Amino acid sequence: MATIRKRGTSWQAQVRRDGFPPLSRSFRTKAEAVAWGRDREREIEGGSLSVATREPKGLTVAEILRRYQAAVSCKKRGARSERSRIGTLQAHPIGQAQVRRLSASMVARYRDDRLEIVAGDSVRRELTILRHCLEVARREWGIPLPSNPVGQIKLPEPSKGRQQRLEAEQAQALILALKRSRVWYLRPLVNLAIETGMRRGELLTLRWANVDLSSRIAYLETTKNGHSRTIPLSPGALSVLKGLPRTDARVFPLTGNAVRLAWERLRNRAGLPELRFHDLRHEAISRFFEIGLSIPEVALISGHRDTRTLMRYTHLRPEVLAKKLQQARDVGQSGASE
Repeated sequence: MATIRKRGTSWQAQVRRDGFPPLSRSFRTKAEAVAWGRDREREIEGGSLSVATREPKGLTVAEILRRYQAAVSCKKRGARSERSRIGTLQAHPIGQAQVRRLSASMVARYRDDRLEIVAGDSVRRELTILRHCLEVARREWGIPLPSNPVGQIKLPEPSKGRQQRLEAEQAQALILALKRSRVWYLRPLVNLAIETGMRRGELLTLRWANVDLSSRIAYLETTKNGHSRTIPLSPGALSVLKGLPRTDARVFPLTGNAVRLAWERLRNRAGLPELRFHDLRHEAISRFFEIGLSIPEVALISGHRDTRTLMRYTHLRPEVLAKKLQQARDVGQSGASE
């Protein structure tokens, strides 16, 4: 909040925020000083106040990351996880480096330090944030950076997509564990995930008002990629939804943390400690292809806008394809004999 003080016959407003130059101005009335201070704070929070007037030699990486978090990260759907990654960057020695002295070798040192602690995908996400932060600072905040040092280093290779499918024994173990579970929502939640390919977050935000059982569709207002989508409901999905109680506006009135803990207990009970809830989405998408749906049809259900990403979720079983080839051959021979 702006500091307002009277100095002689005038009123002075002063605004101080980390990562920004101190701002002050004198006015004839207190009301004018308060209004000016409020406007400057609003500009800082909205990211529209230029920091070009600040002497760049004292500006640190941690300071511009702080501004990036306040002006850019807070508007993203993944703001919470991004805030954690920004904190990691700020806590590392690179955070205290002066922006004007930041070099590719310093960024490479950060990369190597982090790779000793976490996986390459985590480091890629952290460096992606830093790269975008520096780019915004160069292009929009008036900070004189000749180049973006993150773009000059090699990022860790992305990990290979998971090949997790529910084999017959695993599926049986999961079904048995679900039957023994006293948590009422686990069985319908898991079954609906496999029938629809919906993410956990999408299932937890699904509202009864957006479920049309007569038309056999469910509408998702908010998804991970920011685009809404309408999902066709299979007979299995309809059966699950019809069997659920309507005690809340949401189909599953639960918190993400409650589901996470319940899932961890369930998979351990089933003897599948490596199975992730998100693997059910892989299973669903693979099954869609195996029953004969086309790429556009599966993409409509899953919400994927990039075919390459969709393929990473697809793990077809060769034995299923072998049966299809046999069936196609049998149909062809039958037609020839007629």
